[in-house]
Amino acid sequence: MIIKPYGDTLNDGAVQFSFTLPVSAGLRADEAAKQFVIGLGFNECEVCFSKSLSENFTFFVVYGKTDKGINWDNIKVDETASEFMDFYEINDFIKEKIGRKIVVVGACTGFDAHTVGIDAIMNMKGYDHHYGLERYPMVEAYNLGAQVSNEKLIEFAKKVNADAILVSQIVTQKDVHIQNLTEFVEMVEAEKIREKTIIVAGGPRINAKLAMELGFDMGFGKGCFAEHVATFIVKKMAERQEK
Repeated sequence: MIIKPYGDTLNDGAVQFSFTLPVSAGLRADEAAKQFVIGLGFNECEVCFSKSLSENFTFFVVYGKTDKGINWDNIKVDETASEFMDFYEINDFIKEKIGRKIVVVGACTGFDAHTVGIDAIMNMKGYDHHYGLERYPMVEAYNLGAQVSNEKLIEFAKKVNADAILVSQIVTQKDVHIQNLTEFVEMVEAEKIREKTIIVAGGPRINAKLAMELGFDMGFGKGCFAEHVATFIVKKMAERQEK
C-alpha cells in the first residue's frame, strides 16, 4: 500500500516545513524560503508564516506538496523495545530472575546542562505519572546530574559496580552528541568494563539504531519513560546470566 503525507485530503502530499534562513525579513526573504522548498522537489509551495528573529535571521513556516509516496508494506522495524513491563512487573522480575538489587548510574554528560531527560528517568517522582528509577525498590539508582564528564561518570560507575550506565544528551547542535557518545563508548572499552556493563543512551535525537551504531546496547528518545529503560536493562541482564 502506497501512502503519502496528509494535509486537507487523503494522500494530497501536503508537508509543513519550518526553518531559519540567515537573511533579513521581507518579501525577498519569503521568496527565498519558497524557492528553497521548491528546490527540494516540492510544488504548490506557500510561505504561511515568517518572522524576524534578529536583523539577519528570519524564521519561516512553508507548505508544499509532493507526488512521492512510500510503500507501507515494506516498512520493517524492531518493535521489541516497545514491549515493556510496568513498575510492579519490573521489580518482581528483578527479584525472580536476578535475585538482588540492580545498580544504575546516570548523567547528562559533556557541557550539556539540561537535566530534564535524565531526571525524568532517574528521579523518584519521575515524569507524567511514570515513577523514576529511584522509586523502584529493586533498583539502586544514582543520578549524577548534568555537565558530568565521561571520565567522572565511568569512574563513579566503577566505584559502585554499576550494572548499567545511562547517558543523556539534550544539546545536539553540530552533532556534538555524536562525538561525546563515541568518546564515552571508547572510554568504557578502554576501562575493560564494556562486557559486564549495559550502556544506554537517551535524548530527543537518540534512537535505538543510532545508539547501537555508536556502540551502545540501546537508545531511547522522545516518549520513553523509566519503565522502558528499566525493562530493557533487566531483560538484558537476565539474558546475560542465562548464557
